[in-house]
Amino acid sequence: MEDSLEIKKKDRRLLNHVPDALGIRSNQDRRQQRYEVNYDVKVGSIDAKITDISTSGCLIISEKDLPEKTKLTFEITPGSMPEGYEMKIKKIPATLVRHQNNEYGYQFDQSLAEFVVNRRHNYMITMASVFIAVVVFIIILMRAESVIFFKFNKWLYLYSIMAATFLLTRYLFGALYKPVKIDPEYTPSVSIIVPCFNEQEWIERTILSCINQDYPVDKLEVIVVDDKSNDNSLEKIKETVSKLQNFDGEHYQLLNRIQYIAQPKNMGKREAMAVGAQASKHELLVFVDSDSFLDPYAVRNIIQPFKDEKMGGVSGRTDVANTYTNSLTKMQSVRYYIAFRVFKAAESYFDTVSCLSGPLSCYRKDLVLKYMDEWLNQKFLRHKATFGDDRSMTNFILRHNRTCYQDTAICSTIVPNDNKVFLKQQMRWKRSWLRESFIASTFMWKKEPFAALSFYAGLLVPIIAPIIVIYNLIYIPIIHRVFPTTFIFGMFMMAMLMSFAQLFFRKSTTWLFGLWFCVYYEFVLLWQMPFAWISFWKAEWGTRNTDADIEAKKKKEAKKLAVE
Repeated sequence: MEDSLEIKKKDRRLLNHVPDALGIRSNQDRRQQRYEVNYDVKVGSIDAKITDISTSGCLIISEKDLPEKTKLTFEITPGSMPEGYEMKIKKIPATLVRHQNNEYGYQFDQSLAEFVVNRRHNYMITMASVFIAVVVFIIILMRAESVIFFKFNKWLYLYSIMAATFLLTRYLFGALYKPVKIDPEYTPSVSIIVPCFNEQEWIERTILSCINQDYPVDKLEVIVVDDKSNDNSLEKIKETVSKLQNFDGEHYQLLNRIQYIAQPKNMGKREAMAVGAQASKHELLVFVDSDSFLDPYAVRNIIQPFKDEKMGGVSGRTDVANTYTNSLTKMQSVRYYIAFRVFKAAESYFDTVSCLSGPLSCYRKDLVLKYMDEWLNQKFLRHKATFGDDRSMTNFILRHNRTCYQDTAICSTIVPNDNKVFLKQQMRWKRSWLRESFIASTFMWKKEPFAALSFYAGLLVPIIAPIIVIYNLIYIPIIHRVFPTTFIFGMFMMAMLMSFAQLFFRKSTTWLFGLWFCVYYEFVLLWQMPFAWISFWKAEWGTRNTDADIEAKKKKEAKKLAVE
């Protein structure tokens, strides 16, 4: 299935966000990102078409003369602009700023973001706030009931109270979280490392997003490491790097700021990251996945927490780039946003983020080099660790330093649009989560007490969850002939809390898919956990044709032939 992404209109300048070394233009002068669209629009009483749009204005095609001052009515369809903008725009005031033939360029009197807040989001925020308050109140009442019936099954109700407390406190501290504000004068030197394996479709866009940053040109470099891809990734990398280096190289200093390294054989993502780190020349390392795309201000934002000398690593926010492809990607969009904006934000409140995510994370280079040998040679239960690189490095850093989340440092990533690939990805994530959570449990007790309690609760709740679900949905109905109304209603309330949080924070039409995710989790993803317990040793990724995957496939085929 082909992924659905908004169509960004290309700027005539290849690197339109890079600071102008000649001082001719400032980044404040630059236009907002424009998107190619095809909207019907009412210009007063005249029917016309919008062909491209930004948050500040639009281009209208009309055979009839259009007025200088008017009000526009149109609908922003899902997927044509970034998530959260999909809505009907009624009579937004606009002023004509450009006219050529049948093309009319209008500037909105207030940006779409401001229009959204004033016209649409006020009632949505009010509605979501009321619903969240009601849901939380009901959950608290249900947990109070658990205390009353504690004597009948103390372990079950203890788990119930712990799970509800853990989730509610995540939302509480997520709401209290605030990102570090930008200090324009703070610009430490940064190296962006992009490990790549079999990403020919997206790697060019990734590289361009990394170099096209609003950051001083003498303090930013990009290093792409191809891990012996068996598709055309390396050719695409060479082509992109060559195009950049031949593009006004003296003006943007690109000859010295972008390079690629080709691994002689496939050695794994961890080795590729290490090679890039060793080749880097700057004090901070930003790791970016090869199918992730940085916002032009991502680097400027993600480095801000390092003004704290104890800060060892920072995670940026990852949005889903292909949200509107199908129901699976919409579900993942909700999950990603809540995972970052609520759960990572809550951990960041105590500077104890337990996973600095692969799509966008930043570390102090001296710490990465300090732990590199242990990280590269990590073993668990006598098996070499071949994935979970982000959680593993986070554990090394978090043991003695602080880690946090910067919500204003944004990237978008391509998520699986196929259930089979998605489930393989989730199994790999669960294996690495179990391994690294057990490792983190050996030192998290030394952190701030509330953060430590929350961590251990967050470790126990998903591990025990399959047993609790079997007990409530199978054992109780069969043995005691009691329909699990309270348990099902409790799950529904937790799902509603997730959905309304998506509506409250992001104000997106995808909020209903939070309910779908919770159902999918309870009946599908939850049951991967027991299999993850007994498959720590597996080295294959499942979603990529790595050497380990190829070897596993050969063994599986050999067994099948032996049986036949």
